[in-house]
Amino acid sequence: MNRESFSADEKEITGMDAVGLSHAIRSKQVSCQEVMVAFLARIDRLNPKVNAIVSLQEREGLLRQANERDRQIARGDYLGWMHGFPQAPKDLAPTAGIPTTLGSLIFKENIPTQDAIIVERVKRNGAIIIGKTNTPELGLGSQTYNSVFGTTFNAYDQSKASGGSSGGAAVALALHMLPVADGSDMMGSLRNPAAYNNLFGFRPSAGRVPYGPTNELFYQQLATEGPMGRTVSDLAMLLSVQAGFDDRVPLSNGGDPAVFGRSLQKDFKGARIAWLGDFGGHLAMEQGVLALCQKALAAFETIGCIIEESLPDFSPEHLWQTWLTLRGFLVAGIAGPLYAAPRWRALMKPEAIWEVENGLKLPAEAVFKASIDRSAWYLALNALFQKYDYLLLPSAQVFPFNAETHWPQEIAGKTMDTYHRWMEVVIGPTLAGLPVISVPAGFSDAGLPMGIQIIGKTRADLSVLQLAYAYEQATKWVQRRRPSLLSQ
Repeated sequence: MNRESFSADEKEITGMDAVGLSHAIRSKQVSCQEVMVAFLARIDRLNPKVNAIVSLQEREGLLRQANERDRQIARGDYLGWMHGFPQAPKDLAPTAGIPTTLGSLIFKENIPTQDAIIVERVKRNGAIIIGKTNTPELGLGSQTYNSVFGTTFNAYDQSKASGGSSGGAAVALALHMLPVADGSDMMGSLRNPAAYNNLFGFRPSAGRVPYGPTNELFYQQLATEGPMGRTVSDLAMLLSVQAGFDDRVPLSNGGDPAVFGRSLQKDFKGARIAWLGDFGGHLAMEQGVLALCQKALAAFETIGCIIEESLPDFSPEHLWQTWLTLRGFLVAGIAGPLYAAPRWRALMKPEAIWEVENGLKLPAEAVFKASIDRSAWYLALNALFQKYDYLLLPSAQVFPFNAETHWPQEIAGKTMDTYHRWMEVVIGPTLAGLPVISVPAGFSDAGLPMGIQIIGKTRADLSVLQLAYAYEQATKWVQRRRPSLLSQ
């Protein structure tokens, strides 16, 4: 194969959406080896410019695995929708035999012996693990940088932040270095990087995607793993692989995950949507963010939705204090043993130390009271859903910012009093355990992407994906505005 034909094959193969690529592999239009060669070539060419994929595995071993996938197809042993897909799980998810650093020097040499459940599932479905995607230290913060691998840069502007904590996943996906990507989301970590890289990022309902194996099964209810895609259909297909009950995770949901692989078409004429905006002025917004998202509301109206401004009956500042308590409690429980060891504490970033110390100061009654307040918040949203089918609000409060900035210190003249206050807009769906997807909302005058969140009723994951799909057909932002690096 000469260089000219190889280059064309690379663009053709990596340019397919994941649904199309899966069909091409199964129908033998392309081989798994051709797919692997094409994606590795793209990674070789673009990853040095953005630092999205880390711990990339040895090429010969990956090609051997791709050849085995071809042999499996030849003998009729098709493993599933992801057969032959190159995949790089987020560097928080354990991968057997492949480093899982959590973006921390403490775990720089950590090589797990067991896969995370979501990794098990994509491997059973035929995916080939090629490496990991970069994440901030311990997954803390919506800016992907760490002392192990460095900073991941935005797919659309390499001087800007990629978002986080699934920043590496989003950039790798936006630049066609992966066909689909996984991530995790506590404080918008699937939604913020999707918004910052003109993608779709879905935080599923609580328990939809089982998290584990883990030594604590009942309290870790704020974070969840989930899918990202360049199309809603791609994302939904990945969810169909990730979702489903696992008896190692007692709070995981039942139900047939295959439903997410079926048609997403639905008529939305007359669907009622509440626009939450900036929560009545409570949320500081960079100039242009709110206006861009409000402009995107027109696309929902073109598919028949009725949009009204409305707010839940709950103090947003009280919601923030609830968030600080529950997040501090969980982070202290998870990272507290690292903090307790002086040699490890010396390797932790200041924000991680602050989180642990915040949690260690909490009395038990404060945590229980926060759980009561979280319950009241869920009931307030549930009351709003008696009138509306969906809720909308921006995915972020600022456009992608300078990649050298650890986090925005102020927004529109308002000082941010914690390292994550600038992402307050995402905490509502997390605390309520509701399904929520970030969809592209367009671009600023400076060419920077932004997203808008679609929040659904409890466990209405499919319904949220159906509305996102209808919105996607009306806007086509991913197809209309591609990163300039793709043409290089």
